[in-house]
Amino acid sequence: MTMFFADSNKIFNISRTTGFVILLFFGIMSLAGPLFAPYDPKKVGIPFLHPSALHFFGTDDMGYDLFSEWIYAARISLLIGVLSACVSVFAGGGIGIVGGYMRGWAGETVSGLIDVFLLIPMLPLMVVTASYLGPGYINTVFVIGLLCWCSTARAVMMKVRQLRNAPFVETLKVLGFSKSKIIVSHIVPHVSDVVAAKFTTSVAAAMTSEAALSFIGLGDPSVLSWGGMIHYAFHRGGFSNALWAWFLPPGLSIGLCSLGFLLAGSGDTVYRGSLLTENDL
Repeated sequence: MTMFFADSNKIFNISRTTGFVILLFFGIMSLAGPLFAPYDPKKVGIPFLHPSALHFFGTDDMGYDLFSEWIYAARISLLIGVLSACVSVFAGGGIGIVGGYMRGWAGETVSGLIDVFLLIPMLPLMVVTASYLGPGYINTVFVIGLLCWCSTARAVMMKVRQLRNAPFVETLKVLGFSKSKIIVSHIVPHVSDVVAAKFTTSVAAAMTSEAALSFIGLGDPSVLSWGGMIHYAFHRGGFSNALWAWFLPPGLSIGLCSLGFLLAGSGDTVYRGSLLTENDL
């Protein structure tokens, strides 16, 4: 049994390291984009060039260097993903903590509200909301963040419901600690692992949601993201001219970033859960 957990620790440590390496690569690329981009992404050149030594990914219909666009687009895609996840986790975590600790009709009302949102197809609702609010990456952040909080709320609420009946919580109540003091000082630290795990999955979901919204034309046209690159490739001749480097790198980058966040988050969660001894079983 000890050997099993030792092997599990190695596996999940490798997974987590792989995730961090992927995120480090794209993080450096997004922060230091001008240092790596060979051209200004808005410098007009010869259109529809195929990949070459001068233009690694070729050029688009306006003559813009696609490799430079890919590098600059990383910043917006990651920014939207992280900010949307922050909004989602903050809203979902708060609702989950309140709903999990409260008893009676109040707790059941919050639980029912979460169940209702879980049943609603999120992508169509995002499309409708984004269409109403209009373009803008700040609008995209709030559309994704405020519509994807329910899974975080459900996970946190289940954890809090386990904790509220724990002996140490009952002891704190007997000692006269207020509800707010118990929640802030003792409940919140115990749900941090759940929140951290949901944050990484939320970033991955937010990046794919942003790509979906941008692809159908609901992204911010004033900034360039990986989803926006795929949108322009589809509508401006990238697919018809077989310019695979216009749409394939951004698509793969979204997938790799999502994988990186999932490996970094889930690997860390399972790694903690595997730190058990034989006496614990």
